[in-house]
Amino acid sequence: MSLEEGFGLMQVDWENRIDFARMRRERVEKAQKAMADSGVDLLLVFRTEDSRYLTSYRHHLGPAFVIGNGTVTLSPDTPPILFTMDVEHCKARMTWLGSEQVQERANFREVAGIKEFADRVAGLYGNLQDKVIGVDIYTPSMAAGLQEAFPSCRFVDGYEVLMKAKMIKTEDEILCLKAANAMTEAAMDAAVDYLKPGVKECEVLSVAWQTMTALGSEWTQCSNIVASGPYTAPYRRFTSDRIIRKGDLVIIDIGACFNGYYGDFTRTWVCGNMVPTPEQIELHQMCYDGLHRGCAACVPGNTNADVVAAAGEENTLSSLGHGSGTNPWEQPAFSIHSKRDPLVLRPGMTANLEPYRGKVGIGGFRLENCLIVTDGAPDIYTTYPFDERLVKEVHPLDKTTGRVRR
Repeated sequence: MSLEEGFGLMQVDWENRIDFARMRRERVEKAQKAMADSGVDLLLVFRTEDSRYLTSYRHHLGPAFVIGNGTVTLSPDTPPILFTMDVEHCKARMTWLGSEQVQERANFREVAGIKEFADRVAGLYGNLQDKVIGVDIYTPSMAAGLQEAFPSCRFVDGYEVLMKAKMIKTEDEILCLKAANAMTEAAMDAAVDYLKPGVKECEVLSVAWQTMTALGSEWTQCSNIVASGPYTAPYRRFTSDRIIRKGDLVIIDIGACFNGYYGDFTRTWVCGNMVPTPEQIELHQMCYDGLHRGCAACVPGNTNADVVAAAGEENTLSSLGHGSGTNPWEQPAFSIHSKRDPLVLRPGMTANLEPYRGKVGIGGFRLENCLIVTDGAPDIYTTYPFDERLVKEVHPLDKTTGRVRR
């Protein structure tokens, strides 16, 4: 079942909803299987979103990535161990972790912290001679320090191992993604209601951000994008203080975060009660059709390269889209480079497809839907309509455009 079929976000006694204990267990099981399949003896995980994935540790996040703020170690046959600055908080509230699974933070802001962390890892895991250690991200100083601490070990790309585990989403992960997208659609609706001539881009964004936060969003998919008028072509990927004028095209690209999982959703609107130009309608229709051709191609057996080809490279900037999970940009990737190393799609994979079409002097259009690859047709869980003024012909996969009351 999905949220659209009746699932709310509260805990209730009258139906089964998201089972977070099951989700935590299955995520670790998937990661350990990926390690065993890859021949990796130990994972050192420094990305905070993957610390969340392996332990459910919620970090306060911020505008810059700080290595060590949420570190996890994992072996193929023992529970994950979390290294955190919030030891007492985690021990008191993350009761699914044993006390030995919560350790003082790994501090890499100073070089001396590298050896101290390596010594602690050796103490926890014992003999680490001739082992294969996967690391997701680290600095040259950390690389040198860890190799010195474990001279007989071979270091490999641990991020690639973990991405294999994360690529196929569980039932509960899918529900989290859909909840995040429901929050995002509510924010889009509030932003569109607020959009009118004379407001600033940042004011539109503030309404969307407030709506997501009020619904319980932990963070946002990025700093979010409201680009208007000339900033739609060439496309500018951030929000400014520009005053939006009547008839301007406005691209809104936003995403809420529910229990670590990210929504991601884009539409393009005409500001005010204006009729778009024929050239604008044509460009939007090309982008709209490309989006739905790409969505339709997201079926088992096809590759990410097939999806890009279906959407059309002319509708693709550097990227057509990506998967989503505890990281807003996960595998599979969809780009013009996909044909060089195609990835076969399987049920449980996600795709956030976001084609773009634009021309300077006319305007730019970015549109995005999120979906789950299933055994049959794709489960497109973005249900919000498009600006009907810009759609000449509604695609069969689009179930809401054309139903808006005037």
